[in-house]
Amino acid sequence: MENYLIYICALAVLGGLSVAITVLLLLANRMFCNYGPCTIHVNAEEPFVVDGGCNLLDALYSHEIYIPSACGGQGTCGFCKCRVLEGGGPLLPTEEPFLSTEELKNNTRLSCQVKVKEDMRLQVREEFLYVQELKAKVTRRRMITGDTVEIAFELIEPGEIEYRPGQYVQIAIPGKKEEWRAYSICTPPGSRNEIELLVRLIPGGLGSTYVHSLEVEDEVKMLGPYGDFHLDDDASIVCVGGGVGMAPMRSIFRYFAEEEPGKKCWFFFGVRTTDDAVYYDEFQKLAEQMPNFEVCYAMSEPEKCPQWQGESGFIHLAVEKYLPTEGNRQAFLCGPPPMIEATMQVLKDKGIPEEKVFFDEF
Repeated sequence: MENYLIYICALAVLGGLSVAITVLLLLANRMFCNYGPCTIHVNAEEPFVVDGGCNLLDALYSHEIYIPSACGGQGTCGFCKCRVLEGGGPLLPTEEPFLSTEELKNNTRLSCQVKVKEDMRLQVREEFLYVQELKAKVTRRRMITGDTVEIAFELIEPGEIEYRPGQYVQIAIPGKKEEWRAYSICTPPGSRNEIELLVRLIPGGLGSTYVHSLEVEDEVKMLGPYGDFHLDDDASIVCVGGGVGMAPMRSIFRYFAEEEPGKKCWFFFGVRTTDDAVYYDEFQKLAEQMPNFEVCYAMSEPEKCPQWQGESGFIHLAVEKYLPTEGNRQAFLCGPPPMIEATMQVLKDKGIPEEKVFFDEF
């Protein structure tokens, strides 16, 4: 009985200490982390006030300034860049890997890593001030490979959106804290009231698991459009992709089929087997409609598909083999990092300047 009482007293003491420590931490947080109201100036926009202590990304989103963030503010994507002209504190080690030498010189920061502790003055890209919040519902879905869903959304509010081929949207992932994930648009810009996406299921992936769970009539929230890619009217277009890198390519070539079917284009797409050769028949039909459109699918594991009669090997080797070295060309690459790196070197050897090559890594 005596031992039992000692045990109970020990538990009570430990419990009391835990409560006391918690109270002290809360008081310390109030005393030392209470920064009060902070005024944030963004470009030439009307300044706004937030309670100090939040991160800058959340502060911007709370006032409908939707700079991109594909990792939910975890500091792993490097998308949420802005220039911090005043305030912001010292650069953090978590930011440095994502910033170029030029960005370091001009005070570019990752907004998800910057804590609002004082008044701040920022410069964000002007186009981010016009990114819209979109409400949409699922109208159709189908699995196009064992792990990739093609899913279409009808816009509800606003009912239409303007975007360029190759751009993307962010989808809100519900939870205790709303997070966002980025997905490229498949549809051509003429489809202003519909957005179609391709999403590969990543085991344990927050965004892809959510999108794959959606059913027809489910409603979602999106932000967009985003993306740096601008088509050059005077240049031929070279697109090289793999995996779900198909999505923006499909938007680009569907756009040309509708608006400029005579455009000189090359499309190189890398697959492992015929199971991954998505939209092959669709692109063959587009090539019949577009006299200057060259399509090449290359298979890296042809031994698994003896019926395959097309190109074999990695896709950058097909680019090296078939892409001419002359002409004014613009390139857009979308796929895994090793593919991007290998193809960049090939395009350089083909005489395409670096400033005319755009890429998205998946």
